This record gives sequence, C-alpha cells and structure tokens, in this order.
Amino acid sequence: MDGVITADKAQNRADWKVGIDIGGTFIDFCALEANSGRLASLKVLTTPEDPGAELMTGLTLLAEREGFDPAHMTRFVHGTTVGINTIIQRKGAPLALFTNAGFEDVIELARLRMPEMYSLFCSRPDPLISRDMVFGIPVRMRADGSESQAPDMAVVASAVAAAKANGAQGIIVSFLHSWRIAAQEAAVKATIARLAPDLFVFSSAEVWPVIREYERSSTAILNGYVHPRVSGYLTALEERLKDRGVPARPMLTKSNGGLMNAAEGKRACVNMLLSGTASGVIGASWLARQAGEDKILTLDIGGTSADFALIIGGEAQFGTGELIGEFPLHIPSVSVSSIGVGGGSIASVDAQGVLRVGPESAGSTPGPACYGRGGERATVTDAMVVCGWLGHSEMAYGQLRIDTGLAHRVVGKLAARLDRPVEQTAQAILDIAVSEMFVEVEKLASRAGVDLRDFTLMPFGGGGPMLGAFLARELGMKRVMAPRRPGVVSALGGLVADLRGDFIRTIFSPLSSMSLAGIREAFEALAREGRDWLAAQRHDGAAELNLSCDMRYVGQSYEIEVVLSPEWLTDGNAVAIAQAFHLTHQQLYDFHDPDGEIELVNVRLSAVGAGPKLSFLETDEIRAAAVPARRLPVYTGAGVETVDLHDRQALVPGSTFHGPAVVVQEDTTFAIPAGAQARVDRHLNLLLTFPE
Repeated sequence: MDGVITADKAQNRADWKVGIDIGGTFIDFCALEANSGRLASLKVLTTPEDPGAELMTGLTLLAEREGFDPAHMTRFVHGTTVGINTIIQRKGAPLALFTNAGFEDVIELARLRMPEMYSLFCSRPDPLISRDMVFGIPVRMRADGSESQAPDMAVVASAVAAAKANGAQGIIVSFLHSWRIAAQEAAVKATIARLAPDLFVFSSAEVWPVIREYERSSTAILNGYVHPRVSGYLTALEERLKDRGVPARPMLTKSNGGLMNAAEGKRACVNMLLSGTASGVIGASWLARQAGEDKILTLDIGGTSADFALIIGGEAQFGTGELIGEFPLHIPSVSVSSIGVGGGSIASVDAQGVLRVGPESAGSTPGPACYGRGGERATVTDAMVVCGWLGHSEMAYGQLRIDTGLAHRVVGKLAARLDRPVEQTAQAILDIAVSEMFVEVEKLASRAGVDLRDFTLMPFGGGGPMLGAFLARELGMKRVMAPRRPGVVSALGGLVADLRGDFIRTIFSPLSSMSLAGIREAFEALAREGRDWLAAQRHDGAAELNLSCDMRYVGQSYEIEVVLSPEWLTDGNAVAIAQAFHLTHQQLYDFHDPDGEIELVNVRLSAVGAGPKLSFLETDEIRAAAVPARRLPVYTGAGVETVDLHDRQALVPGSTFHGPAVVVQEDTTFAIPAGAQARVDRHLNLLLTFPE
C-alpha cells in the first residue's frame, strides 16, 4: 500500500491519520501522513495481560522509525478484540436478567436449535446468565402496545436486593413487546438506578428494539456482559492517548464496518464485538475498488482464526445472526465466516492416532515454537518453516527471527508419533489446515449461491498469503490478488471507514398503497435519529441514508431484507416495493409467489457519514522478468524443489515470475505454488493466475 495519497492536505504541519487493529497475536498499525502521501505500517506483539499497552509501544516505534508525531494526529481509529475475547473466554460481568414472570426460561429455550443437528453428542452452550440470576417481574404489555399489567415495583425492589446478594454487577431488563413501547422497561430501569446506583442497567429496547424476545434479550445481554471490560479498556485508552499528547478523538471500528466514537463505544459495546473482522473486509473492499476487482473472496488469517467474506460489486455483504463465540449477534454486521485455523493453530495427534489442527492456538504468548518465545507445540507456522516456505527473513518488521531448529524439533515429535518423515508431517499439517478452510468456504459459497470460480481470492493478515494460493488452487479459483501490505489490511480498513449507524423499528403492516403513509412516517423518524447520531459523532458533511425493509409472505416465519429506493416511498409506489421483494426472494430461494400477500416487519435505516477520500498513486507497468534474490530448497509435497525467493520491495509494476516461489516482506511471506503465473500491477498488488 505504498504511495497512498489523500485529497485533503494541510499546508503548514504534518497531518497523521492512524488506523490500528488489535488481533490475537499482533497489533497492526497503518499510519498515513496526508501531506506527503507517505504510508507507514508496523506490527507489534500483543500483551494479553494488559490490553492496549502494545498500542503505546507501537506509537513509540512509529515515532522512532517514521518520524511520526502524536501531537499531529488528526484521525485515530482502532478495532479491538477485548469484547469478543471476553465472551469467548467467559470473563464478563456477572449479570441478572429481569423479564416477565412466566418467561424466565427465555434465554435457555432460545430457538430450540442444536448447534450440530446431526451430532448425538452435541450440547448447547450454557447461557451467560445462570437460571438463578433470572427474575420474573409481574408486568405485561400487549402486542398492540396497550398495558395489561403495570410493573410491580415492590417485586422489582426485592429482585434488585437478591441480584446484589448473588453478586450481580449489572442488570438487563427485557420485557415482552418492548419493541412496540419501551415505557415499562424504562420505568423498571429508573427504579433499579434509584435503588442500586452502583449497578449498571441496560434495557433491551435501548440496545436493539426489534421484535422477538430471545433475539432482543440476547443482544442486550451481550452488551451488558462485556460492558465493564470494554468501558474500562476505552477509558484507559483515552487516558493513554491524552498522556501522549494525541489531540484526535479515538474512534472505534464497528461490527457493521463503520465507525463510532469511544464515548458511544462504552455504552453500545455490542456494536464493536466484530470490529476487527469487519475492518478487514472494509479494507479489502476499498482495495478491490481501487484495483477494479468486482468479485472478491477475502481470506484473513491471523494467529488464531481464518475469516472469510464475499465482496460483490466492490461492496462488503451484510447480515445478522453472526456468531460471537457460541452466541448469535442480532445486529447488522459485515457477513464473515470464521474457523479456528490460523498461523498459531496447534497440531496434535489424538488418542486414535489421527493428526488434527486447531482450534487451540498458541497465540502471541508463547506463540509458535519457531518464534523462540517458549512454545513447545507444533503449529501451522512451524509446519511452514519445516517445509521451507518460511524463515528466510525477519518477520513482523524485525521483531521476530525464525528459529528453524525449534520448528523441526516440535514437528519432529509429531512425526515420531505418526512414524512419518518430518517434512511429510509438516505438509500434512498444511494440507489439513487448507482442507478445513476449504469446507468452510464451500459452505459460505453455498449459502450465498455464488460460483467461486468467478471470484478473485484476496489473502491478507499475517497468515493469509502463506496459505491463500494453496486454498485458491483447491477451490478451482483462477486469480489471487495480494495487496502491497497484506499484514495491515484490517488497520487500513479503519483508516478508510465511514461513520455508520444502524437504526431499526418494528412495524407489522401489509404492503399496500394504503399502508405506505405509516411506513414513510417510520422511515422519517429513523432518518431524524440517523442525522442526530451523525451530529453527535461531530460529522458535518453530507449524510447518506440507506433504506431497507424486512419483509415476508404472510404466513412465513422469518423475513428477508430488501433494499428500497427513497422515491418509492415518496411516490407511494407499492408495486416497485413488491417487485423488489419478489426479486430478492427469487435470488435467495429460487422461487417467488407473484400473487402472494406481502407483510413488512421491520424498517431499517443506515446513516453513513463519508470518511477521508484516499486513493492510490498509480505507476505504469514495465513488463520485465523479476530477478530473484536467491534460490532455496522447499518441500512442496512431491519432494524438495529449488525455488526462487523474491524480495517484495524489489518488485516493481510489471514484474513477472512463476511458481513455485517465495516472496518475503516485512509483514508476511507469500508462498506461491507451482503452475501459478505472478505479475505486479500498477497498484503494487501481486496478482497470481492459474492455468485452466
């Protein structure tokens, strides 16, 4: 990503814009000096015992190496895994749930679905709130919004006392039909705040006011569960930045691929649970548009997981129901599929003598054995070293030196158990990792109804380029595009992201010309919310308001999201809305009912405030064969071959070469299999094509 420029240029002083992504193993920095167009990038090992400390370390290194001045930082955006790690590790706040009397089992019943429907040994996860911390309150709102029973505040007071006695730090209030009118939840929340000001309280309607009590309750619970750790982390972050003299307000990447300020992040914690994975897709979308790529499959491999997403028409795809650990998240999010296979994924031999890879990861501490930081178990990274693809240069901007002897030792232990040569064992580890990713990608393609042969694979993250070309070859994909700095694409995503707020209102309305006035009124109310939200984020530019509806045929249990044009509502064009629904239904399910009665369930609005306008400098391609830095032995599966090693810094637009080959750079290593033809384009992307 060398050679980025921006249209907004200050005249008298430096203008630094910094994007940061905190992963499980590394924290990535992408810093742009807007006046000169110079882009600096960096990786720093994470400090799990003190999240955020590595951020200060990175800023110090940027100052030493790149002349970065924190006092001249005008934009600071970062994504963090603090929230999602809190859920995965189950280290969140002890919570109590106040719900309707008689509905105390709402989060245990959930949707009565098993995670693996064909497994006899499958079990559902334990709820984040145990049954003894769920309190039924005599209160009832009817579906039409009329009150059947007012909340019994004496019972509320008794429940508050019991919750505090049981160690609750916070309370979630979720009542039936609060999506219609939230007055009962608000009244109980106010009473709790008066009786127990030391407890934090969230109501389901303020977090995400959508129909279906389980989805609304679980989203509010996730928000409360991570609130203390996220709020504490962000407060410490603000103090650290202030101490470093950073004038820019910290902004956070959101699960929906947009941004919000840190003050909102302390309250709306649930919105940033998937911030890191979403940032990667947003960064990849921006890179795809710059390169003119229309259809992209992203492959983001870090130390712990591999994340996949589809980019169609240069835009990320969105959805709801993404999994946070074992729990679904019911707010709009960039659609990402994940699997527990990363560079730090540990290889093991089970009791039956079968070689397995992941999901356990060595993380950053101790990390893969080859890092020399105390790791004693073989990982995917160690297997890459043993095969010879990795270990020929410093890694992570000089912070790591690969110890090939340690990698051979730990993989050799597995080889002895399997009674196989060490190189074959290492290749088997890589084959298993690729095959597990293959299965997950095929699921994603089937759900989306796309043919991956029409897509280009974009590998990024520290591990994406190591395995990406092998996965593309197995999937039958013909093209791979690796950005100039694959290791910091997620950090770039934060740098180029827009402000984005999502708003929803549940209505039940048949689609007809008579009902459009009510639908239009709901959209106008959401539009006011969206504009007010952008103003609170201090956005003073134009606002883009995107409209959609969740719709279904009458009698269906679930609905689909349909994008609407504003003029359809302005003109009262119910026919156009119906046609859009039929078309979307046909695309998703391969059928539609042109005579079916249509029902609108939710109206949605996305308020977008454009981020900084950045673009790449382009350089003319001069076709010439690349000159390798040296040649080296690599075990390719069929045997040991002597392959070319190229320095990415020496590759210029128009450089060509063929695989098998290794390309080294500061933030990652690109392994290129036999048969691939490589070319550097005018944006310094490395393009691979495979023969038919």
